[in-house]
Amino acid sequence: MKTKGLFKALLVSALVVTAASAHAEEKKWTKLTIATEGAFRPYNFTKPDGTLDGYEIELSKDLCARMKVECAMIAQPFDGIIPALNAGKFDAIMAGLTATPKREETIDFSVSYGLTPQTFATLKDSPFAKLPHTGETLYLAKDEAAAQKAIDDVKAEIKGRTIGVQTASLGLSLLDKYFKDSADIREYKTTDQHDLDLKSGRVDLVVASLAYLSDAAKKPGNEDIVMTGPFFKGGILGRGVAVGLRKNEPELQKMFNEAIEAAKADGTIKRLSEKWFGFDVTP
Repeated sequence: MKTKGLFKALLVSALVVTAASAHAEEKKWTKLTIATEGAFRPYNFTKPDGTLDGYEIELSKDLCARMKVECAMIAQPFDGIIPALNAGKFDAIMAGLTATPKREETIDFSVSYGLTPQTFATLKDSPFAKLPHTGETLYLAKDEAAAQKAIDDVKAEIKGRTIGVQTASLGLSLLDKYFKDSADIREYKTTDQHDLDLKSGRVDLVVASLAYLSDAAKKPGNEDIVMTGPFFKGGILGRGVAVGLRKNEPELQKMFNEAIEAAKADGTIKRLSEKWFGFDVTP
């Protein structure tokens, strides 16, 4: 009996020490470096004077104020942004980065602060300006049979054509899974680059987020760009745009989650998204 009592006492002491040690090891964040691309308008872009602007730039300032931390925003190429995060070059990513199952194998994410579908775009006089199921929303995980039927309809129309897409993007994941056996996929470092090739006729279509394409079509010189085909959501496309974080940093993840939820609740995300996208992207 005494042995059992001694064991229980030792166990309780060990648990107390472990909890105290864990508490002591919690990282106190007072400064953050956040990476963005600086070339994915309206989420983020670089102005002529070299400063960053856009939805995520404004939102990051709001979130940092709520978290009471000093933040610096830096621009990084999108195709290497996750490896650079894991290498410790910065603390977080806000770069139109969607939380997908594949990416969650490598990094953690906050709750989402933006949700828009992926879709195609082409030129208004193109034979692909009215692809099958244009304007319809396809939920890739909810009704897989119906989604696959619609995808097959689109594939039949674009067979053998060339589609531009940004490297390491969600659009590339969509094309790789559903369209690579019917079209030639051409990767670009930035979305601006594939837009230029679309206008010059070097690609027949591009794939990107609805938010990006809606904004791109408003730019001077892009009046002939139109969206076409279905709006793709869910499944491999994830749960929305979120803050990318290194694994095993729960304190920072909690800070961002609480700040984002507060920004949703008081309408800040709605206000900023309507300013930058023209519609509400609140998840």
